[in-house]
Amino acid sequence: MIFEKDLAAKKIHVVREFNAPVEKVWKAWTDPNLLEKWWGPKPWVAITKSMNFTVGGAWLYYMMGPEGQKHWSHVKFTAIENGTRFTADTVFSDENGTVAPGTPVGHWDTKFVALDNKTKVVVDISFDDDETIKMMVEMGFEGGFTMGLNQLEEVLASE
Repeated sequence: MIFEKDLAAKKIHVVREFNAPVEKVWKAWTDPNLLEKWWGPKPWVAITKSMNFTVGGAWLYYMMGPEGQKHWSHVKFTAIENGTRFTADTVFSDENGTVAPGTPVGHWDTKFVALDNKTKVVVDISFDDDETIKMMVEMGFEGGFTMGLNQLEEVLASE
């Protein structure tokens, strides 16, 4: 796995290969029932309120912690190339998807590359300002996302 942080460019670059065909990996990223099985670091779990995987649609979910705490997120899909790539803007929100003015945005570009019976996923995340990427790094995004991707490997093996 590659995990690179470029604070000056306000970007995070992640590459991970999975032992599964691209169709299976794509579904794990775009089907809320599968997303909930791996998205986020244990003991936290993702709970979907709604998902409309279309351009202009959104995934509204929360991460539930071990003491029942909830952290809501709103993911708006900005482009979809079926089976190969999607882009989305992610923000923290309330349970209705309402975003407070000035809330930091992460711009995700997620690509899926078929390699025989494996899939390479390339995630490029960019941020609008220095403070946001620094906050993500300090929140432990690398460790949390790595744990989630490890859980995705387990889900792909078991499905």
